Amino acid sequence: MSRAAIRYAKAVLSLAQDKNIADDVQKDMQGIITTVGDSAELRMVLSSPLIKNEIKLASLQEIFKNTNEITKKLFDVLIDNKRVAILAEVAKQYTILHDQLNNTQKAKVTTAIPLDEEMNSKVLAKIKELTGNEATIENVVDESIIGGFILRVGDLQYNASIANKLTNLRRELSN
Repeated sequence: MSRAAIRYAKAVLSLAQDKNIADDVQKDMQGIITTVGDSAELRMVLSSPLIKNEIKLASLQEIFKNTNEITKKLFDVLIDNKRVAILAEVAKQYTILHDQLNNTQKAKVTTAIPLDEEMNSKVLAKIKELTGNEATIENVVDESIIGGFILRVGDLQYNASIANKLTNLRRELSN
């Protein structure tokens, strides 16, 4: 994690708060994270020293043309300071800072099958009970856990998967 990314993210959040559009910029940042994460070609363009900054800026302006003015200013500043390669990291740090500001956090729930609405509500209630904060859930489906779930919130992990229980049982039996 880059200290520079955190500084840029703090500056953007501060500016967004001053203009009362922090939530709009949050949506932009989530879009940047997804788009840059999904596109190896875009990551290559942003990090390549061979591609001119004007081309990088034009690419970002075209790809993210429906973003907020503050987000577009971030592109300019990162280009001017030759830091555009850390754009996705700045976006990630912004979302973390924004969530902290709103007492929400991301929870990653790994299950063998997708969560339905009822289970989603129960997991949110459990997270609120454990952390005292609201959360947004990212559901990852991994059939290898067989059943149950693995909950990860910040640095807290709760593993209630059947695969984990079988591993523990196997370990006990081998001793």
